[in-house]
Amino acid sequence: MTAEQRGFSLDPRLAADCIILGSTGECELLLLNNRLLRPWFILVPYTLEEELIDLELEMLHRVMQQMAELSRFVRREFHPDKINTATIGNVVSQLHIHIIARYHNDPCWPGTVWGYAEDKETYPAQETNDIVSRLKENTALLVD
Repeated sequence: MTAEQRGFSLDPRLAADCIILGSTGECELLLLNNRLLRPWFILVPYTLEEELIDLELEMLHRVMQQMAELSRFVRREFHPDKINTATIGNVVSQLHIHIIARYHNDPCWPGTVWGYAEDKETYPAQETNDIVSRLKENTALLVD
């Protein structure tokens, strides 16, 4: 079943703040468009459910596998000091999972990244293309 058949549409706030990298088959994969906090990926499952615990067991399992694969990719490719994973959803209720590389020298360390708006630097197209290429070469996440 396609995302559209499931009634899925990306929340406009996520669309405005992120770069759509592609589909994993189960989720839309986004990159928060602020390279000062990089990389900050967001998986948005193709569902109308708002909570991770409400996904059908099979879909929950596939989404968790993708979260783990994306987290391993972040660790291997970006060498963060810590990986933050969260499904907060207080502002955007659409189910979405944050996977964020954190570094001791990032502008928010050791605090949270939520609501950080002091500085923003958008990704140049070439850097986004490089991230997509690395995802395609080193994971099975993105499907054509």
